Amino acid sequence: MKLNRAIIIVCVMSLCCAPLITKAQDLSHALSKGKWIDLSYDFSPQTLYWPNNPTAFKLDTIAEGITAGGFYYSTYAFSAPEHGGTHLDAPIHFSQGGLTADKIPLEKLTGEAVVIDVSAKTLNNRDYLISVNDITEWEGKNGKIKENMIVFFRTGYGQFYPDAEKYFGTAERGAGAIPKLHFPGIDSIAAEWLVQHKIKAVGIDTPSIDFGQSKNFKTHQILLSASIPGFENIANMNLLPIKGAYIIALPVKIKNGSGGPLRIIAWLKNS
Repeated sequence: MKLNRAIIIVCVMSLCCAPLITKAQDLSHALSKGKWIDLSYDFSPQTLYWPNNPTAFKLDTIAEGITAGGFYYSTYAFSAPEHGGTHLDAPIHFSQGGLTADKIPLEKLTGEAVVIDVSAKTLNNRDYLISVNDITEWEGKNGKIKENMIVFFRTGYGQFYPDAEKYFGTAERGAGAIPKLHFPGIDSIAAEWLVQHKIKAVGIDTPSIDFGQSKNFKTHQILLSASIPGFENIANMNLLPIKGAYIIALPVKIKNGSGGPLRIIAWLKNS
């Protein structure tokens, strides 16, 4: 009787799990038909942070080498500000009571992306503000941006990272460097447009979704108040198509954090 029960249990489990196994195999097969693109910069002493930030990325060696037991072992301790390098801006960063980094739903951090290339304009104007017209021009050529899309803006400034002089507009450090920041960002009216069209998240290949000369960070206020997270200092955006990339943007899960280092990747279907 025990043997019969075991056989029945195995048969039932096989029947119940078969659809799940098939789906998992289907997913694995589908993913094998594409490739992954890394959209994150390394975190190192060269990582760029806001010029007035008193600290930067630091990696300390706790142990490294051959142990008394004859095997190799290494372990390190790192410290870093939340906002620098490829990172997340959580809603609470500019919205009192907004979602913290650990509370953002995974659905907000994953999804299909469109890439709006404004580099022809921004590379000739360091203070360029990405406009609603830039977005609607893109739509006129590529179709309407659907709800719950991740919208990336490619300025071309990723080619300058980590050269602070070319990327920020100044290599100076400290509070005195802030007025000298010159890089493009998203106009606040365009930010309102993005909110109205219910996008999921926004990303850019510059230090900030606001342009360097911003005094009130209005674009941050608008987007983050609408619970639209921002991804800043995105790498390799030039490798993405204008449509069709699937994004996975997973930050360090800092409890009550206003942001954090971000490992962001894109999946592209083979052409």
